[in-house]
This record gives sequence, structure tokens and C-alpha cells, in this order.
Amino acid sequence: MYKMSIADAALKLGVSKEAIHNRIRRGSLESIVEDGVKFVILNQNSLATKKPITKRADTIKASEADGRYYKLLEEQNEKLQLKVEKLEGETKTLRDQKEEMLIHERVRIEQIYKDKDEQLKNILNAISSKFMLNAPSDELVTYEEELVEAEIEPKEESPSELISLKKYLNKSDFSKKKVQKIKDRFKKAAKKDSRIIIVGKKHYINPAKFDYSDLLS
Repeated sequence: MYKMSIADAALKLGVSKEAIHNRIRRGSLESIVEDGVKFVILNQNSLATKKPITKRADTIKASEADGRYYKLLEEQNEKLQLKVEKLEGETKTLRDQKEEMLIHERVRIEQIYKDKDEQLKNILNAISSKFMLNAPSDELVTYEEELVEAEIEPKEESPSELISLKKYLNKSDFSKKKVQKIKDRFKKAAKKDSRIIIVGKKHYINPAKFDYSDLLS
């Protein structure tokens, strides 16, 4: 037999204290009073009637509410994950498009500078050629942008007549075979002969000032 307080008996049997008082009133539980305190006498039979502790209705409802809450959180998390993946895909696409645009723009700018450099080179070559050919400083010459080598022909009335070898030979009565031989001869002598001026790949002569009979014969 066990002697315990009302609260301990309720805990031991898994019931409320009110239930213990009801059992005492019904006589299903023995009780004694010592120093004004009521104690319950429990035996093996009393302990055998212990009811299993069950969850309260509010606890069950709370658990169900928690389950629904977690499920809602999982669904929202999945939706957010899908949105994140979609945004990452769109971001990657925009990044790729931006890189492609930058590449095209860089190529375009490089081509522009390349063309400008080529134009400037042609102009400088032409100016340099004009000084080499002793052309008048006040003569205005217009150069087309696509011109690689400047063809400079002085005026016919100039006392120092300069003319390209090609143009000079075209005006002559030499045969094609003879013209080719003369060109080869001038090309070979041009490096050492001061009478011949080379501009790019063109050869210029001054028949009014020099005698080229030794190369034309």
C-alpha cells in the first residue's frame, strides 16, 4: 500500500485531482487525514485502474495546425525556389546578351579605329610623297578614303614635270613586250638611280629634267 497526497495520486493514476476527490467520495479510493492534510491510500488494485495519459483535444488541434503550417511553408518554399531558378535563368540570358552586345560593339569600334588609322596612314603617305616629289605647297589635293597609294601628277606646264613611269610608257609607241622590258629595267635601276623616285609601288620620272635614253633603249 502507498500513502500519497491528492496531487501525487492524480499524477500517479494519470487523472485530475478532481477525479481523485470524486473517487474518494464514491468510496473507490481510501483516504486518511493527518494533521489536517488528506492523503490517499493506493494499493495494487488502485494502480491497476490507472488510465493511459491521452493527448488533450487542444494539443491534438495544435499538432494538426502545426502540420498544416509546415506544409504551407514547404509549398511556399517550393514556389519561391521555382521563382529563384526562373530569375537566375533570366539573369544568365541577360548577361549572355550583354556580353554578346559588348563583343559586337568592341569589334565595331576596333574596325572604326582601324579604318581611321588606315586613312591617316594614307594621308601621311600622300603628304610625304608630295614633299618627295617637290610638289607646290599651296596645291590642294583631295584623296579618296580607300586610296592606298597616292598618285600625284604635276601640271603639264610645270618646269619640273614629274610623271609616273606607267603613264609615260602608255603615251609612248613602244610595244607591250618593249614596255615590260623597260619596266623591269627601271625597277632594277630604281634603288640606285636618283633620277627615279619610288612612291609605294609606283615609279616616277622627270623626262623634262633628266635623260632616260639609257633605260628606254
